[in-house]
Amino acid sequence: MHPVLFQVGPVTIYSYGVLAAAGVLLGLWYARRQAPHAGLHRDEVWNLGIYMVLAAIVTAKLWLVLIEWRYFWQHPREIFTFGVVQSGGTFFGGVLGAILLAAAYTWYEKMPILPTFDTYAAALPLGHAIGRLGCFMAGCCYGKPTSLPWGVKFSSPIADDLVGTPIGVALHPTQLYEAAAEIANFIFLVWLGKRQRFAGQIAGTYLILYGIERAAIEIVRGDPDRTLLMHGAVSLMQIVSIGFVLAGSFLWWRGLHGEQPQLANAAQGHS
Repeated sequence: MHPVLFQVGPVTIYSYGVLAAAGVLLGLWYARRQAPHAGLHRDEVWNLGIYMVLAAIVTAKLWLVLIEWRYFWQHPREIFTFGVVQSGGTFFGGVLGAILLAAAYTWYEKMPILPTFDTYAAALPLGHAIGRLGCFMAGCCYGKPTSLPWGVKFSSPIADDLVGTPIGVALHPTQLYEAAAEIANFIFLVWLGKRQRFAGQIAGTYLILYGIERAAIEIVRGDPDRTLLMHGAVSLMQIVSIGFVLAGSFLWWRGLHGEQPQLANAAQGHS
């Protein structure tokens, strides 16, 4: 692990930030490349993607403040510190912000909302997988102690200082678990995209897959920054994951049994 890639004078370049940015750019590139398949303009998808990224950055940090509200209530000035600005925030908070922004933008620009969401659905796990490698490099989002042969021991005191990573303790490599799962999700969604039957199918499938994946990985997560409920029996992210699965299931139900949006018509309208 290498939390710090290099330093240039007083400026420190962190591995997490570099890989997270690389993941965002790769995801946007793929979404832009897929735009014509949904009848959307490439530039339209790219511009919306940039707005979604900005919204995700803001809401990811807001979610972080909300789940740690007890601390920030007692230390309100900490909200505006460089540490909060520099932090990645929470992934679910970022996803929520991006979805809300995309819904508003597509309504305003009269873009077909479900084909638009489908366009980003496969791009999201691709970018997220790269970002999770950044988490592994930084030592954040780490797992519980384990005796399994693939347990990893972090050794950088910088990671301990920044995010409290246990040093010299074999931990579940939850970052790599999630990166591998997201790559598998990406491959499956690309395969499904070539056989798509209704608008919203790719987005719905992503929500179901990621909801199941995240709920399972939360079981072996060990970092203390998560919000635990019911005396530690479940985490807030597991509750949100259930919401993701339900939302994805609704999109599938709507496509198979409800009034199906016509993919061909959507494509003709924005070709």
